[in-house]
Amino acid sequence: MITVTGRRRWTEEIGRYTAFGLVMAVVAAGVALIFLYHWRIGSGLIGGSLLVGAGLRALLPENQLALIAVRRKLTDIVLYGGLGLLIIFIAATITGGPLD
Repeated sequence: MITVTGRRRWTEEIGRYTAFGLVMAVVAAGVALIFLYHWRIGSGLIGGSLLVGAGLRALLPENQLALIAVRRKLTDIVLYGGLGLLIIFIAATITGGPLD
């Protein structure tokens, strides 16, 4: 294996973690909204971030996924998508909520 140093390696590593950074940015926005007492929208964003992760897992090649690729491709897509839809469904259907 040839090791690459300098600018090229740094940009390749940034490219590998861009998809994960996008998913985590959406999660951070959701958590911030939950702390600001907009729990339904924040929870929906967290569920949406899982759907984004499922879409990225389906569309991007393995070398650009970094920490999104945990298991086999189909398993990741089904679990991320299913959990994301479940979180969005629960956030949309719960009546009342924290501090109501």
